[in-house]
Amino acid sequence: MKFTAQQIAEILEGEVSGNPEAQVSKLSKIEEGDKESLTFLSNPKYNPFIYTTKASVAIVNKSFVPEKEVKVTLIKVDDAYSAFSKLLEFYNQVKNNKRGREQPHYLSASATIGTNEYIGAFAYIGENVTIGENVKIYPNVYIGDNVTIGDNCILFSGSKIHSETQIGNHCTIHAGVIIGSDGFGFAPNKDGEYKKIPQTGNVVIEDYVDIGSATTIDRATLGSTIIRKGVKLDNQIQIAHNVEIGENTVIAAQTGISGSAKIGKNCMIGGQVGFAGHITVGDNVKIGAQSGVTKSVKDNQVINGTPAFGFSDFHKSYVYFKNLPKMAATLNKLEKKIATQNEKS
Repeated sequence: MKFTAQQIAEILEGEVSGNPEAQVSKLSKIEEGDKESLTFLSNPKYNPFIYTTKASVAIVNKSFVPEKEVKVTLIKVDDAYSAFSKLLEFYNQVKNNKRGREQPHYLSASATIGTNEYIGAFAYIGENVTIGENVKIYPNVYIGDNVTIGDNCILFSGSKIHSETQIGNHCTIHAGVIIGSDGFGFAPNKDGEYKKIPQTGNVVIEDYVDIGSATTIDRATLGSTIIRKGVKLDNQIQIAHNVEIGENTVIAAQTGISGSAKIGKNCMIGGQVGFAGHITVGDNVKIGAQSGVTKSVKDNQVINGTPAFGFSDFHKSYVYFKNLPKMAATLNKLEKKIATQNEKS
């Protein structure tokens, strides 16, 4: 889809300097711009590229004053960075504005789906499924029996939503996500073998949740695994059975949360953090990347390390840790000196 500079300026409430009919069909970095691409300039560090870019249109601040001739058509706005972000959102909406039902797909006779839907090829929608308005189901999505999905949700290709899962409104499920698979429940018997414990609960995803690609969220053994409103999950996160994550918490990639852990609201969790099971993490907690959280954490804490402890204490300790070889060498010298003095005496 192509847009003119004038059309974009109207969306951004900006002013065109140059050719208002210049057309763009893609986005690019300013240093990598080529024909029919749209870029932006907000950081003065990149000013030299505005004179060499091959992009057709560039968004700039109204305060920008060229030092020499600019060939690219400019759209002048109050804040180029914010305007470009707004345009990215608009572009994404247009790109994902799919409608209709591709063939082949399977839609159970007992399933119900709202209007303005999109069902991609090879999607499977099981028995007694309820789906709201304006939902987009991309190719190869699996939706098991008795699933509920609210309005304005997007399920990207290859995501699997297992039976009894409940998903709220305005949720985005990225490619390869698995929600509602069995929790990791096994009990050892007398022979040292492990017997499977049936996982009879479900997963509840509240409104405005975003779940990154290849993330897995296990169903509860009993009750529900719960992801509260506004939670944002990165790619490749493992959330075990009966976990609960509070509102507006954000979690970076490759984090693993063991069964029955409870994480509060407004937390910020770095990548590759590991959580022990059956612990409670309070509200507004910040956890550094690669931390190992082995015990409960109170509200408003900032922690790091394995096992994780106070961020400030961790960095003070690290000063000593990285100097251990020097300290050990000094200690060895002192021991030898003392031993020599004892021999003389």
